[in-house]
Order: sequence, then structure tokens, then C-alpha cells
Amino acid sequence: MAMKVVNWRKLALCMNPNGQVVYQRVLHNGPDTIEEIIERHVVKKEKSVDSDEDELSARRRLTSTRREALSLYRDIIRATRFFSWTDSRGNLWRDTLRENARREFEEARFESDPEVITRLLISGSDAVQATLDKLVEKQKQQIAKEQ
Repeated sequence: MAMKVVNWRKLALCMNPNGQVVYQRVLHNGPDTIEEIIERHVVKKEKSVDSDEDELSARRRLTSTRREALSLYRDIIRATRFFSWTDSRGNLWRDTLRENARREFEEARFESDPEVITRLLISGSDAVQATLDKLVEKQKQQIAKEQ
């Protein structure tokens, strides 16, 4: 007893083996696709204004620390231009300092704690400033010594 069934939302058109068309009511008036089933039955998380603001502030904080880190790295690269003499192995101090700075930035690359990141940025900028101050002082002493 094979029947051909054509489904619509509320009616099914069936043809029995005798060739008679029979209209039947379909009990199930559900979704057609799996996506519609999932969409109906999965509870959607409502986004609150607070979570949007939290996300925005976290994004700003990330962007600002990234900006500060890039700024510090550029400052280090600029500061190393003044180190043109060689060390005992014949390597330029400029290259040694740049390699060390790159290594330290790579080591701290995946740090996620904001306090640690801030501490690293502050200590790095203080170190660059102290190094440049010492370099200026030594150059002044060298100039005074030559005169």
C-alpha cells in the first residue's frame, strides 16, 4: 500500500493505490530545515548594554597597550641608532641591543595579564630613558675631556 505524499504546511495530498486523491491533515507543523529547528530551540543569549560596554573597553585597553608596546619598540630602535661602536666580539652594540629587545618583546608577546603588561611597558620605557640619559652624560664627559 504505497502512497505518494506531497507535504505542505497543514495539508498532505495523498494518492492511494486506486488512484484516488485523499487530503489529510498533517499533525506536525514544524520547521523544514535543521537550522530552523536549532533556531527555535536554542536559547539565545541576550546582549546587554553592560557586556557591549565591557567589550568595547577591553578592546580599547588592548588597542592602547598594543599602541604603547609598538611605541616603546620604535623608541628602542631609534635609541639604538646612537650605539655605533663594537663589543669585544666585533658585533655592533646597536645590533646586539636590537636583538635583545626583539627577544624580550617576543617572550612577552602572549602575556595577557594587564598588570604585568603595564609593568613591562613602564620598566621598558624607564630603561630606554635611563640609557639615553647615561649616553648623553658620557658624550658630554667625552667632549669635555677632549677640550
